[in-house]
Amino acid sequence: MPAHATTRSSSLPRASLRETLTFLSGVVLPLLGKGVILRRPPAVDLAQRLKLDKRAVGIVQRLRDRHGPGPLLLPVPLHPYALVLSADHASRILAAAPTPFTPASDEKRSALNHFEPHGLLISGERGRALRRPFNEAVLETPCPLHHLAPRFIAVVEEEAAALADEAKAAGELDWPRFAAAWWRMGRRVMFGDEAREDHALTDMLARLRADANWAFLFPRRRRLRARFEERLATHLDRAEPGSIAEVIARMPAQPGTDPLHQVPQWLFALDGPARATFRTLAVLGTHPVARDRAMQEIADGKPDLPYLRACILDTLRLWPTTPVILRQATEDVACEGGTIARGTGVIIYAPFLHRDAARLPQADRFAPEPWLEGTPERAGLVPFSDGPARCPGRHLALTLSSALLAALLRRGFAPKDLEGVGPDQPLPATLSAYGLRFSPR
Repeated sequence: MPAHATTRSSSLPRASLRETLTFLSGVVLPLLGKGVILRRPPAVDLAQRLKLDKRAVGIVQRLRDRHGPGPLLLPVPLHPYALVLSADHASRILAAAPTPFTPASDEKRSALNHFEPHGLLISGERGRALRRPFNEAVLETPCPLHHLAPRFIAVVEEEAAALADEAKAAGELDWPRFAAAWWRMGRRVMFGDEAREDHALTDMLARLRADANWAFLFPRRRRLRARFEERLATHLDRAEPGSIAEVIARMPAQPGTDPLHQVPQWLFALDGPARATFRTLAVLGTHPVARDRAMQEIADGKPDLPYLRACILDTLRLWPTTPVILRQATEDVACEGGTIARGTGVIIYAPFLHRDAARLPQADRFAPEPWLEGTPERAGLVPFSDGPARCPGRHLALTLSSALLAALLRRGFAPKDLEGVGPDQPLPATLSAYGLRFSPR
């Protein structure tokens, strides 16, 4: 797939109307039902019971088997889409950001405008040129450990201890207790200790994210967003030492960077790792060999916990928290099968790439080891996306997740009533974090 083309050539392979409707009803509709920006727990639980995600992966596999490696044109009226059906195409499309495949797709801008209208993900070329370097500098994107990691890990340990006490008193660890502890930790990391109990801040963001699920179908609540941003500014202005807010305050920013408006995405991005951490705790509880290796790494005291990070990454492969990666062609782009016309949306459906048994021997089993051996992204394993638009907070998220996972493993939490998630059977296509429960030691 060349980087770009200026003229149109032969058309892409084209799905039939029936195939397009099957994709929209069997893949897109369940995704929208579960909530793209903020998950709806009852819908996730329903998808698990009805095995909707397994069905969705099967739909895309059959399209690949019928039409070849694609991309495959889905002739949606007014806004056609190209469905990516090969890991190679996914890798090259993600590498070609922001031109000719922009991350700021129409759908993404419509949704994220509800709470981060000046965020990096939906920025145009000029805004992106200012905001991407700022995001990377504050989050220290290239570094496996942020320079404030010792402080952050201390925060994780304190919150894990408090969570363990709560779980022991209640007789179990469930999702509401875990999520509350996670967000206490997240607020302290972002803004410092004074923000620990500011549930209103993250609750307001959750309400705005719930609106964003409806994209352009729901009016923007400008007053709510203004209150949220005012509260956010108060925490950032305090610039408490040992927090991301302090780093922001010290970081030079050119006009147009809008530092405050980058932070909602960082908070939003903490939601997925929370669910991944809770799921990984469950999977390690049913995979004794992997758990023993994880416990050995914890005992060895490795600060960056590479194996635990690999465990979380493989949980994200099995159950992606960003199941669809969207791009949009900014010009006509030639590829092997034809041309992706300017304005066409590009869909990379991660569960299909992550569970493709035709390419991956580990498709339906827990296999952290490949994450320690080279670049799984080349095989289409993209839980944090890839290329120039890859998540700038990837390492920070993995630091927090692996540290909390280690803290909970040390305290001996074991999953309760968890069936079908063992090493000797294919892992389910859906594993709702909201129904997981653990026994305290």
